[in-house]
Amino acid sequence: MDPIYKTAEEAISKIQSGNRIFVQGSAATPAHLLRALFKRTGELKNVELVSITTLGKDIFEPAEFGKSFFMNSLFVSDNVREIVNSSSGEYVPVFLSEIHLLFERNILPIDVALIHVSPPDKHGYCSLGTSIDIARAAVKHAKYIIAQVNKQMPRTHGDGIIHIKDIHALVEVDEALPEVFYSKEITEESIQIGKFCAELIEDRSCLQMGIGAIPDAVLSCLTNHKDLGIHTEMFSDGIIPLVEKGIITNAYKKKHPGEIVTGFVAGTKKLYDFVDDNPDVRFLEIAYVNDPHVIRSNPKTVAINSAIELDLTGQVCADSIGTYHYSGVGGQMDFMRGAALSEGGKPIIALNSVSKKGVSKIVPFLKPGAGVVTTRAHMHYVVTEFGVANLFGKNLKQRAEALIQIAHPMHREELTKEMIMRFGN
Repeated sequence: MDPIYKTAEEAISKIQSGNRIFVQGSAATPAHLLRALFKRTGELKNVELVSITTLGKDIFEPAEFGKSFFMNSLFVSDNVREIVNSSSGEYVPVFLSEIHLLFERNILPIDVALIHVSPPDKHGYCSLGTSIDIARAAVKHAKYIIAQVNKQMPRTHGDGIIHIKDIHALVEVDEALPEVFYSKEITEESIQIGKFCAELIEDRSCLQMGIGAIPDAVLSCLTNHKDLGIHTEMFSDGIIPLVEKGIITNAYKKKHPGEIVTGFVAGTKKLYDFVDDNPDVRFLEIAYVNDPHVIRSNPKTVAINSAIELDLTGQVCADSIGTYHYSGVGGQMDFMRGAALSEGGKPIIALNSVSKKGVSKIVPFLKPGAGVVTTRAHMHYVVTEFGVANLFGKNLKQRAEALIQIAHPMHREELTKEMIMRFGN
């Protein structure tokens, strides 16, 4: 099949009412194609969009969305949160490592994939760039593929190579990738959490970090460590100084020694330049990256993830605020379990003790309707700015006592009363 270059409007005209559309996510969100698609609002009917996190607040218009489109989100990002929590959307709880099965087993068959790639090389191969994650699986199983070909998309090494003969329509653009600045959100509390996490991380550990200020704060506290490795679903700018200083070497990993392994990246242009044509960074399918059997094969795997709230027995809610869909299951459980099974591994939930409004994140009971992402049986370390609690092997009352010690002081008395009512003195 010869590659076909088209305008965005020409390419999108292939989409029909009733189609299910996969949208590549994160920094590779194909904004140009989406804008062309949403110009057909009112013309199309019952078009379902499937994606994980997307970037671009000006792309989705909640008030108009339901006229033609339905968002079936596999991980809720802030730009579609209002849509997903309305009649125009829904949320699918699923481990990141198992999303590929939805495509492979025709549970969510894909009619059209909208992707964002680097320009083809002299052999005709493009790269899926900053987001391989579930995009590789979607591309394999989509009936029709439309690619936004961007001069500014990094060419990354790993599983993201796709030949233009396998793409049905190509749309050329020259647009900067969306940038996120997690480090600007770092607070004094985040730094203290980072210091406590750093004390748990030994030299030669293999790290996985979630998204946000706390992971970057942890990384900023690792400047005295040696020979760290990275095997993670995603990373941001925070690892670059550690690579430059020779702290991240990946020398003691058993899987992909000498290489940073990831599924996607999101950050600033500095990060995108860092991964561009960098053979030391390997972008692999998330089904492999997040496979707990793969994760456990690296010794001293440390997984650091966060939570919306945590009850006194150790149940972690990370995807909803009560019944309100806020984010997703993602890869938290993949890595919490993989790290627990790793030789010398440490699964960690790191969170601020209170919300921005001062509400305790350590609670007697999760909110009604809250989703349990990590069960209490999977829990080991919990870190707040007030310390570290290791829940592994503790009974329910002992867990409550340990968590109260790292809760915010202004909430400890109330939590203690709840503990006594539940478990006695």
